Amino acid sequence: MTPPGGDRVRLVRDPATGAEAIRARFAAHAYDLHRHDEWLVGVTDRGVQDFHHRGTRQRSTPGRIILIEPEEAHDGQAGSAEGFSYRMLYLPRPWLRASLGEGGDPGFRTGLTDDPPLGRAIRAACAALAGPEGRLARDAALDAVLERLRPHLGRLVSHAGAGRDARVARRARERLHDDLAADPGADALAAAAGAADRFRLARAFRAAYGVSPHAYLVQIRLLHARHLLAAGERPAAVAASCGFADQSHLGRWFRRAYGLTPAAYRALCTGVPDAAA
Repeated sequence: MTPPGGDRVRLVRDPATGAEAIRARFAAHAYDLHRHDEWLVGVTDRGVQDFHHRGTRQRSTPGRIILIEPEEAHDGQAGSAEGFSYRMLYLPRPWLRASLGEGGDPGFRTGLTDDPPLGRAIRAACAALAGPEGRLARDAALDAVLERLRPHLGRLVSHAGAGRDARVARRARERLHDDLAADPGADALAAAAGAADRFRLARAFRAAYGVSPHAYLVQIRLLHARHLLAAGERPAAVAASCGFADQSHLGRWFRRAYGLTPAAYRALCTGVPDAAA
């Protein structure tokens, strides 16, 4: 989506949760006073983001966090000549309510704050929703934002029993090994493992194996991919059988883990160069 004047807006939507991610750049005026049904959680990337919220004007500079509740009126424009860019998540009310559980209606204490870890989580979630990763990765990225949001919503994280349910973690691990190409969501994986919820599973899994379920799934997919490539399978076929979105998706993860492309690894193991490499 390209608004008039060279401004840019890119929007993607996660079908499973209804969450939306926007990455936008504006040179001057961005939008008039309006409202949303969702919870808005964003981070300013560049310039000065000037907006009217809760009866006052706010100015967000790079790295600052913008928090807007459903139905709160706000506008947006550049606060400096260079314009501004930002990333924003639109979190649906039903998803947030179900994820937080009981405890009354939440609310943000302020509309502008400093929280670098939350900023990193927002950027990671926007990238996950826009990229080729599966549902487990998108769920994990959104849950990381939610965990960082809890203090801003007046909801502390309960760690009672966290990380001590080795049986739950083991069942989830077995489920991931059973079908590497499957694309389970975090809720489905938690239900299959017998966990109380996806947050309890994530803490138990990290305590048992040192990584999140999604990170573990990527690791065992890469191990299987290595075996198939060493046996002479072509990278495109390996990507499909191991659950990667396509050959380039496999290639990005493979280079990050092993420092060379799948085609190069196959050639080293078999002596047969890949015609498409």
